[in-house]
Amino acid sequence: MMNLDPPLPFGGRLLMVGFGCIGQGVLPLLMRHIALKPGQVRILRGDGDGRAIADAHGVSLAVCALDPDNFRQRLAAELKAGDFLLNLSVDVSSRELIAWCQERGVLYLDTCIEPWAGGYVDRRLSLAQRTNYALREAVLDLRRRRRGETTAIVTHGANPGIISHLTKQALLNIAGDLGRRGPLPSTREAWARLAQDLGIRVIHVAERDTQLPALRKQPGEFLNTWSVDGFIDEGCQPAELGWGSHERRFPEDGRRHESGCGSAIYLTRPGAGTRVRTWTPLAGPCIGFLITHGESISISDYLTLGDPLRPDYRPTVHYAYYPCDDAVLSLHELAGRNWQPQARRRVLKDELLSGVDELGVLLMGHGRGAYWFGSRLSVGDARALCPYNSATSLQVTASVLAGVLWAMAHPMAGILEPDELPYDELLCLCGPYLGELVGEYSDWTPLTGRESLFGEELDRTDPWQFTNFRVL
Repeated sequence: MMNLDPPLPFGGRLLMVGFGCIGQGVLPLLMRHIALKPGQVRILRGDGDGRAIADAHGVSLAVCALDPDNFRQRLAAELKAGDFLLNLSVDVSSRELIAWCQERGVLYLDTCIEPWAGGYVDRRLSLAQRTNYALREAVLDLRRRRRGETTAIVTHGANPGIISHLTKQALLNIAGDLGRRGPLPSTREAWARLAQDLGIRVIHVAERDTQLPALRKQPGEFLNTWSVDGFIDEGCQPAELGWGSHERRFPEDGRRHESGCGSAIYLTRPGAGTRVRTWTPLAGPCIGFLITHGESISISDYLTLGDPLRPDYRPTVHYAYYPCDDAVLSLHELAGRNWQPQARRRVLKDELLSGVDELGVLLMGHGRGAYWFGSRLSVGDARALCPYNSATSLQVTASVLAGVLWAMAHPMAGILEPDELPYDELLCLCGPYLGELVGEYSDWTPLTGRESLFGEELDRTDPWQFTNFRVL
């Protein structure tokens, strides 16, 4: 199993496309854990922000926004076979960059699957075409035609990314606590069978961010503890969720896809306008936003048994995100502006005073009710572990580092999703930067305390129905 010491040798060049809060936060980790000389690393981004951080590490930063017309020529000037393209950008087509890297033997990693600029909100496209489901299917189609080539790891940030590894570890933890014995799952079917045998009905990516800045949100600006542009983009996409085999009531605003793996549905409303009940150990019961994320689709697909269109088993999987308070206010203002973004944007990092990002998976329906397992990281601990990071960004940058290390050590593995990587090895690589890894059981359900003041339309025969989670 790989570890973080000593630094991993790498003789090629590493090009980082995009240098926002994640790029700036991961650069010192890459220089710390990979034997890179500054001349081996180069950064491309659309403006000069972050140049001081690049200069502090002796790394060259060039201002260049990649687009459909220039990306091939620009990448060809920077990379050759055996080099690494680390894509941390927004508004640059992941599929196009993956295809380019596969053709030329260049290693690749990204944290989400992006379209070209405007793709998320292009009204010429149908809602189905603007989903993460569609973006994922395009990459999977590329994989079907280029299987077995240079390693390209897609969607390996915090979530999507290490959340898939946390899910597997949580399944093993529950199995052990319930006295289940047997060989460790080694195949996709075995993991799905374990989830089915445990009775897992619903999986939330349940996150609560309590980080607070010195200067609070002002009218007309959007604040966030990670990419503002990225958050607005995904918040304005349709809400998406993996649709479980136990679900009895299809949402009135729900839609199925006409092709692909069939694991997920979408709603005809934005994720930033869709709320769901969830639970985390520190926050307790809370209401999060059902923001679309790739892991909702990939985990539900990975844990499917039987005919994908009529599965014998599949859990419902979705994000339930309660961002920092200033980001919540920003979302409310964004909705009031009919989803037209604010002119001023601020990524919170150095000005954060306190707070914790509690990011994990909440597995529900098993013999002990609900189980949350994940990372609890404070902003103070994040800064002590690595400069240029908040708690939120370090959870992402640690996963990026782990994925880059794994890809460099396994350069001919083809196109892979997080669910297909060795969960234990990746968690081992991430672990030193994730703060406290916590597992906690709860008797909470989405029916807890309901109808105390007003009547509601609930399904009391099964607490784990999506209709009980959704806030209408």
